[in-house]
Amino acid sequence: MISLDLSGKKALVMGVANARSLGWAIAEQLLAAGARVAFSYQGERLRPELEKLTKDYSGVLLRQADATSEDDLTALFAAIKAEFGQLDAVVHAIGFAPREAMEGRFLDTTAADWNTTLSVSAYSLVSMCRHAEPLLTEGSSVISLTYHASQKVVPKYNVMGVAKAALEAATRYLAAEMGAKGVRVNTISAGPMRTIAARSIPGFSTMYDQAAKAAPLGRNATSQEVGKLGLFLLSDLASGITGQVVYVDAGSSVMAMKMDN
Repeated sequence: MISLDLSGKKALVMGVANARSLGWAIAEQLLAAGARVAFSYQGERLRPELEKLTKDYSGVLLRQADATSEDDLTALFAAIKAEFGQLDAVVHAIGFAPREAMEGRFLDTTAADWNTTLSVSAYSLVSMCRHAEPLLTEGSSVISLTYHASQKVVPKYNVMGVAKAALEAATRYLAAEMGAKGVRVNTISAGPMRTIAARSIPGFSTMYDQAAKAAPLGRNATSQEVGKLGLFLLSDLASGITGQVVYVDAGSSVMAMKMDN
């Protein structure tokens, strides 16, 4: 049996808000594998939760950083360089859309809501990679989180679906450019998950139940399964994979309709 030992590896996870965050599911796997992990969080109100989650792990670095602020990103990566020296893995677990943009019609999306959603949810991956690039070593890996609404219409996902499509396209372009340095860039497309962020999606409970019924495995994927896929993509076991959207959704995305048994 292959077990992953990431002792000596340095990772950054951006966007963990609480124990149910998919970013935490990935971070937990990294920590269990022996990696030293830095966390960035958007506001100081989130720090106590991160302190609670990481209290049993040594060498953890916690830094406040707004992913849309160049000054904050500059300060974040300066702190990581001083503390870690380099980075072997980066996790982008950041996404946001104003609630009103997901409650109404997509046709009524305002320019302000469009710009906010795409800036936070997609462009931040590009700016993060630009700041991280000097610290990334050959064989390093970057991952983000997407959703199948980038490819198919999901009611009320609206502008966030467009942002996820942009994120996936950005993943391919970043992979093409950063591959010259031996850095891999992929994104995980998780099925519906009962996260805090999911509560902002109108009708999420119905979506969650329907996805489970349609999935070949007869259930939804779990956050632990997302975490294990993240660990795989961040490790040398995935050394030949880059520029990809990798699904972990119990197969629901392959189904056009539910099959009768």
